[in-house]
Amino acid sequence: MKKQFSSSWWYIPVVTAFTLGTLSCSDKEDKKNDNGDIIPDKNNAALTLPEGFGALIVADSVGEARHLAVNKNGDVLVKLNKPKDGKGILILSDKDGDGKAESKTGFGNYGGTGITLKGNYLYASSNTSVFRYALDENELPENTNTPDTIVHGLIDRRQHNSKSITLDDNNNLYVNIGAYSNACQERDRTKDSPGMYPCTILDSAGGIWKFRANAMKQSYGEGARYATGLRNVVGLDWNKEDNTLYVMQHGRDNLHDLFPDLYDAQVSADLPAETLYKIEEGDDAGWPYVYYDQNQGKKILSPEYGGDGQKEPEVGKGKNAIDPLVAFPAHMAPNGLLFYTGSMFPEKYKNGAFVAFHGSWNRAPEEQEGFMVAFVPFKGGKPAGEWEVFAKGFAGVDPVLSPGDAKHRPCGLAQGPDGSLYVSDDAGGTIYRIVYNGK
Repeated sequence: MKKQFSSSWWYIPVVTAFTLGTLSCSDKEDKKNDNGDIIPDKNNAALTLPEGFGALIVADSVGEARHLAVNKNGDVLVKLNKPKDGKGILILSDKDGDGKAESKTGFGNYGGTGITLKGNYLYASSNTSVFRYALDENELPENTNTPDTIVHGLIDRRQHNSKSITLDDNNNLYVNIGAYSNACQERDRTKDSPGMYPCTILDSAGGIWKFRANAMKQSYGEGARYATGLRNVVGLDWNKEDNTLYVMQHGRDNLHDLFPDLYDAQVSADLPAETLYKIEEGDDAGWPYVYYDQNQGKKILSPEYGGDGQKEPEVGKGKNAIDPLVAFPAHMAPNGLLFYTGSMFPEKYKNGAFVAFHGSWNRAPEEQEGFMVAFVPFKGGKPAGEWEVFAKGFAGVDPVLSPGDAKHRPCGLAQGPDGSLYVSDDAGGTIYRIVYNGK
């Protein structure tokens, strides 16, 4: 284990364009080196990266940037958690090829997290719905005032309500519907309150749902629960190497606060793991009945269901739950997952998984952790080594004692057409681009 360091909507068409003079943060004297490579910022955008890598800021102060996608021309499409100036989706364009966005267009007045490009369409989600926009020859959305409504009516109880999305190659759309609860207690986040059994939340949340990507106005009745027992998944991706869905789960909170006789504050800060799962149809990851203890290396029965920090799952309460492929330290909030298929980075990164950790809020009395991008090497669809920190320094302060101290919090990941890696930040509204110019 790596050493540790968590409705309805209305639509008004809005499309504007203007110069982003304040969004570029470094000199623009030289755009590319003699090999034609983009030149990173002089300070690598204040990030610490492996040797040979550099970083630049594409844009900053764009809003609460959640997930993002990059089209074949290098335009960056960003989903905002909350609309800014009436726009919930941004398109950042680099007109002169220096890696910096000089112009921005925006449309869609709904907030949300999910956005992805697939085939001839852009897909984007609110907290209740998934919309689809046809693309023109430049892979930019057409008719932004009349998107197709692919999915609607998904539950939004304001807790774990982001609807992250990914697609496979067979016109299937996968949507996370997070559990509107910490551990399915009768009284949520209340000391000594027992867990509901069975957990009725799992009927409509706490899992991944599958819909057809080319069908209109689907809801629960037209979709299928693809996997269950997942408290909240913000980062998910379809791995093309083995044609399988992978997800990053946010582990539960408040073990000490809710059960102080069983867990002290330090143990609660360290448990449970944030977990990477390979998901097959019908899988159950065990929430809320179990959590994964990365120190003991096994699933543990949750205290709401009779657990004491040592007991293993029982029949009907997570005994048959799948195990994670990778267990990360607790409370780091994995918000982005991307399997790298590009050719820019060295061979070790090919088909490996990048994970964007948003950063914790509840590790007291320990320091808050996360605020970085990790990498997990893969080979043949399986982890091929221990995870490692790939990019750090986003927070801008060290140590991070309060989550509000962090200047930037990684959220989304996307791969550019040249193989560079883009990272969004929903605290400072910065879009980063990581490139490799080493030999």
